[in-house]
Amino acid sequence: MIRKVAILLLLLAIGYVGWVAFLNLPGGDGGPPMAVAHKGAPAPAASAPPAAAAQGALVIPVAGVRADQIGDTFTDARGEGRAHDAIDIMAPRGTPVIAAAAGTVEKLFDSELGGRTIYIRRPGGQWIDYYAHLDGYAPGLAEGKRVAQGEMIGTVGSTGDASPEAPHLHYAINAMAPGEGWWQGTPVNPYPLLVAGR
Repeated sequence: MIRKVAILLLLLAIGYVGWVAFLNLPGGDGGPPMAVAHKGAPAPAASAPPAAAAQGALVIPVAGVRADQIGDTFTDARGEGRAHDAIDIMAPRGTPVIAAAAGTVEKLFDSELGGRTIYIRRPGGQWIDYYAHLDGYAPGLAEGKRVAQGEMIGTVGSTGDASPEAPHLHYAINAMAPGEGWWQGTPVNPYPLLVAGR
């Protein structure tokens, strides 16, 4: 019985992500797909990426890193029963972090776990990209600033709950329902979206 309930819940989560993806298809609501990343209240994780997250349309958010140099750490366990819900991209401290997709900086935030973070909401509002453990922000970066895909937004670091010996970018995407704030959303695995077609 528990297994049937778990399967039903998984199917509902996948269905919800599919519904959000459908709304982001051309002609769905008129807006382009948008990525969301967050570090907030727990939300059901989606293991399959929505088609509308534009496979191949994202750039790897750390300068000089190739697709074959990243791994899928989305489901890795974290302390205190937390799910990872993101991927870690290892790189030397100070390596430029670039916007995986265009959008508007919704929140610059220092948190205990994520350290120096950036939340960028993509056009249309349905997605947020989340960048964490940054060593610093790009000069002039501010809330409300529009950024282009590939624009430098910060540098790799190990702020927050990250080992100083292993600087990296913690990168997440969240699908956002109408009215959800930057700290909310449903995690979507960025790994298949970043390596698609590469």
